[in-house]
Amino acid sequence: ENVSLLFKLYCLTVMTLVAATYTVALRYTRTVETELYFSTTAVCITEVIKLFLSVGILAKETGSLARLITSLQENVFGSPTELLKLSVPSLVYALQNNMAFVALSNLDAAVYQVTYQLKIPCTALCTVLMLNRTLSKLQWFSVFMLCGGVTLVQWKPAQATKVQVEQNPWLGFGAIAVAVLCSGFAGVYFEKVLKSSDTSLWVRNIQMYLSGIVVTLFGVYVSDGAQVLEKGFFYGYTYYVWFVIFLASVGGLYTSIVVKYTDNIMKGFSAAAAIVLSTVASVILFGLQITVTFSLGALLVCISIYLYGLPRQDTTKIQPSETKSSKERLAVV
Repeated sequence: ENVSLLFKLYCLTVMTLVAATYTVALRYTRTVETELYFSTTAVCITEVIKLFLSVGILAKETGSLARLITSLQENVFGSPTELLKLSVPSLVYALQNNMAFVALSNLDAAVYQVTYQLKIPCTALCTVLMLNRTLSKLQWFSVFMLCGGVTLVQWKPAQATKVQVEQNPWLGFGAIAVAVLCSGFAGVYFEKVLKSSDTSLWVRNIQMYLSGIVVTLFGVYVSDGAQVLEKGFFYGYTYYVWFVIFLASVGGLYTSIVVKYTDNIMKGFSAAAAIVLSTVASVILFGLQITVTFSLGALLVCISIYLYGLPRQDTTKIQPSETKSSKERLAVV
């Protein structure tokens, strides 16, 4: 059990470091690089790389090429139902990204940052309802403390500009609500699929990344189709861009490992810690100024991580549905 705990901590630490490095590298490519690339194609390439990495790891897991082919035939190409099941989170994530864009276009950046942090308690609520789990009052308190801490870390007061952009706040809040629900549902849905069967994690990843490639290719066609045809699929790609894509791919794989062996709530805590680390790195690399709100937010994030990690009931396993009804679980809140 100690080895298992160390493995979980290792996965969370690696995911935090990769996510923080990815954020800094992405900021560099979008602000320092003179020739911008198509982000939609980068996302598509990321899905392709994650697919090939998952196939490679599955090959090592099975031990031979023949067993790999048999596993792919049985679990991927021979199971359209399972492929359809794993296409759900891909489609929901695509909807989430589009709704986030609509929300950011119709809300001030500061309002968007604050309201988008509602995805943290939303994920916790989906975990309770969809996975038959219970959270203690202290855990709920730490979840909302984390939400507040991340909000303060990312808080940047809105600055008045001479250019007035026409915005629809009601449309923005509606879009952010959909994005928050999609974030919580998709993450917990994927966790439920992973933990409800003995199917290999890498088989599940292959199933999801196949549908992800289809979804992202459609996104390339809709968003940048004409420009990609004119300038090329890899327009603007540099060594730094490929480094960002590599980090995104590794981060995606580690995210699935974290969800498999911990849960989506811990993934949220890891992402919050990554935000703090990436902001500190931005201070060193980009001269970002540390503010009082950032310091307070970082402190709240650290305290919330400590509180959530205190000894408690194991929430990384799916409990039988007969143990408690939904009403009883919500009563704990």
